[in-house]
Amino acid sequence: MAYNHYILVCSGTACEASKSTEIFAQLSVEAEKQGVKDQVQIVKTGCFGFCERGPIVKVLPEDSFYVDVKPEDAKEIIAEQIIKGREVKRLLFDSTAEKKMNVVEDIPFYQKQFRVVLRNCGVIDPESIDEYIAREGYSGLEKVLFDWTQEQIIEEVKTSGLRGRGGAGFPTWLKWDLARKASGEKKYVICNADEGDPGAYMDRSTIEGDPHSVIEGMITAGRAIGANQGFVYIRAEYPLAIERLKIALKQAREYGLLGKSILGSNFDFDIEIRLGAGAFVCGEETALIKSVEGNRGMPVPKPPFPANKGLWQLPTIINNVETLANIPVITARGGAWLAKIGTEKSKGTKVFALTGKVKSSGLIEVPMGTTLREIVFEIGGGIKNGKKFKGVQTGGPSGGILTEESLDLPIDFDTLTANGSMMGSGGMIVMDEDDCVVDVSRFYMEFCVDESCGKCSPCRIGTTQILKLLEKIAEGKGADEDLVKLEEIGIAMTRASLCMLGCTAANPVMSTVLKFRQEYIEHIHDKKCRSGKCKKLLSFTIDTPKCIGCGVCAKKCPSNCITPEDAAKYPDKKKPPYKINHDECVKCGECLAACKFKAVIKA
Repeated sequence: MAYNHYILVCSGTACEASKSTEIFAQLSVEAEKQGVKDQVQIVKTGCFGFCERGPIVKVLPEDSFYVDVKPEDAKEIIAEQIIKGREVKRLLFDSTAEKKMNVVEDIPFYQKQFRVVLRNCGVIDPESIDEYIAREGYSGLEKVLFDWTQEQIIEEVKTSGLRGRGGAGFPTWLKWDLARKASGEKKYVICNADEGDPGAYMDRSTIEGDPHSVIEGMITAGRAIGANQGFVYIRAEYPLAIERLKIALKQAREYGLLGKSILGSNFDFDIEIRLGAGAFVCGEETALIKSVEGNRGMPVPKPPFPANKGLWQLPTIINNVETLANIPVITARGGAWLAKIGTEKSKGTKVFALTGKVKSSGLIEVPMGTTLREIVFEIGGGIKNGKKFKGVQTGGPSGGILTEESLDLPIDFDTLTANGSMMGSGGMIVMDEDDCVVDVSRFYMEFCVDESCGKCSPCRIGTTQILKLLEKIAEGKGADEDLVKLEEIGIAMTRASLCMLGCTAANPVMSTVLKFRQEYIEHIHDKKCRSGKCKKLLSFTIDTPKCIGCGVCAKKCPSNCITPEDAAKYPDKKKPPYKINHDECVKCGECLAACKFKAVIKA
């Protein structure tokens, strides 16, 4: 059936949490109620990326891009655009007061992006294999199955320059070639979808929006190394991604793309789902393998590497979601096509979850070599509330902070590493002047203490000792020698830990001590936290001349430490001002938030 209009409704996790499912249902109801059901097709899609302004609805062929949509807007969208042909201008993206923007190309958030991995997200119905096929889906698989040898597949991946997007940046072709040459009665392919970095949701969104790209990538990997079985290891906290993956696997089997003799070839391959319990350490490949085997997820020493002895001691390759989602593009368009994008040593694009203090947060995909300034200030729209940029944490708990001095550096594997950070899986958290580096470092170290499997003492003991030192500094009890201890323990962990969790856990601390040493010294010598995030160093006082004695602050105080002054001392005031008993103050800040007269001062 030919339709006059197509309405695409974002149905990623973030938008579903903001009632996009209700928007979809209401659009369908209104289309039928207003008599245009046969003229418009309404489709649920994956993430558009612009999470800051979701839920998002896009109307074709006009390419109208609606943001912050609510279920009650459905009636107007159908009545105005579908029936009368007029855009609902109040729902269009508004970049400035003077100019309304309606198409994606007009919106700054998208102008520096180039979508390869996310090429189908926000474009197709992720639960329809036919829509995936209509956009080059499985087109490269014919060459993989019938025209190319294993060596030719790997050579094409080598030509592309694709490096693993899970964080290490290991050449994908080399990992595949090692597994191809390894001897074993069976071989395995594992997709690592155990995304665990705080603030990261790249892999989840890719599977939610385009699950078949991952499946096709796994089939290709299996053919390249001679494996007949694949596993997707995905955290159980991703119910929508799991559901769409199950639907995609069922469809692929029905179309003869999984199972015995795929598309009539002599190649067999099938995929099973394994649910993870959300352990961060299971992002490390040997710990992940143990979990898939049904054991506790704990890393084992390497070598031997999984490509030689992995799952059940048989050759295994593990690639993350983003790496595998690149493969169908390489097989369909050729490795040389991808190699034209990016830098000399970092080819292609990278997906980032841009979060934190930027105006436009969301899921972005940019060519390797894009600068941090372009990402933060052009795509992200700059820092919220006119605050000053402080830094960007890349690589999550394993990365470091990049400061203003690094804004014009190209973002790629080697440049980030050379500047004390790392690519990681793609989390990118922007900080402003109100963030405290001691507090940020403490947060990441708390995370690593909780997530350490405890198998090796450098990680188990080192993370705990660093956390205690950071807590000591945050409480104003630190000493100069504590900074030396932080660096010494961090170096020891980096050199001696068993897996990359321990080897990189000290990175946020070491990078902040190096780049923001003065801020640590202020905590130690001045007993001051310039950002006001370290509660033990906070103090609240009441400016007597400004206080009118209303008592609102006292009513809000959970520890009852705010009481009126002696009225006799203030005969010129109708009501006596209030005072804070600092010995009982829990430093919650409720008094500061409650006072409308700015009489409460934070110091």
